[in-house]
Amino acid sequence: MAGIFSAQTAVAALFGCSLMSTLVISISGTRAAELKVFSTVALTPALDELKPGFESNGDQLTIVYNTIAELKKQIEGGETADVIVLSRPILDEFAGQGKVVQGSVVTIGASYVAVGVRAGAPVPDISTVEKLKAVLLAAKSISYADPSKGGASGVYFAKVLERLGIAEEMKPKTKLVPNAQAGELVARDEAEIGVAQASEIAAVPGTQVIGPLPGDLNSRIVFAVGIGSTCQNPAVAKALIELLSGPAAAAVMKSKGMDPA
Repeated sequence: MAGIFSAQTAVAALFGCSLMSTLVISISGTRAAELKVFSTVALTPALDELKPGFESNGDQLTIVYNTIAELKKQIEGGETADVIVLSRPILDEFAGQGKVVQGSVVTIGASYVAVGVRAGAPVPDISTVEKLKAVLLAAKSISYADPSKGGASGVYFAKVLERLGIAEEMKPKTKLVPNAQAGELVARDEAEIGVAQASEIAAVPGTQVIGPLPGDLNSRIVFAVGIGSTCQNPAVAKALIELLSGPAAAAVMKSKGMDPA
């Protein structure tokens, strides 16, 4: 009888624990969510720093970084994510197409195409278009994102070189990188000058951002975040957007060379 009583007690206790767990989940809300995030590489430094804090409540983020052009291509091809971080015009376009939830798009910051050098190296004067042209021609080597890979800064800077009339002269001393690695080449002294989004250069230890391209060559990209139309956890996705558009994220973005919204 004692054995039967013990077995019954154990079953009752197990049932009670299961019921209590169900009640706790019901009271506290849904179970922790797993969000897939598509993000432009320009936001890599900021998102990597903000990710652990967001995940501290049990939710998990899987962030896929790529160029704006490549992510746009993937989404147009049918791929999707719970939260999408891209340039504002593209997200607005996707919202109009039903690929991003209408009304969910929020601007979070902006960055500009910048010139960077190795920390401690002489700072060249790029304050005017002519001075930038002289600096580029005098440089032993430069690096920027391969335009054929679709990186926004690389595509833009290639057009700048054509506009300056020095595209052919720069080719022999240009080291193209797949995405946002121009700053890394500068830090390793493999390139004298790097051109990329300011946030990408600022995130690399051993580099310094000189400033944006001068005058009407300056190019500023506004970034935004939105909820993917197939998202199964919109409340958690909204919480992530609130974080990315809030004061904590603004401070992080500023420290990474971006202009908060």
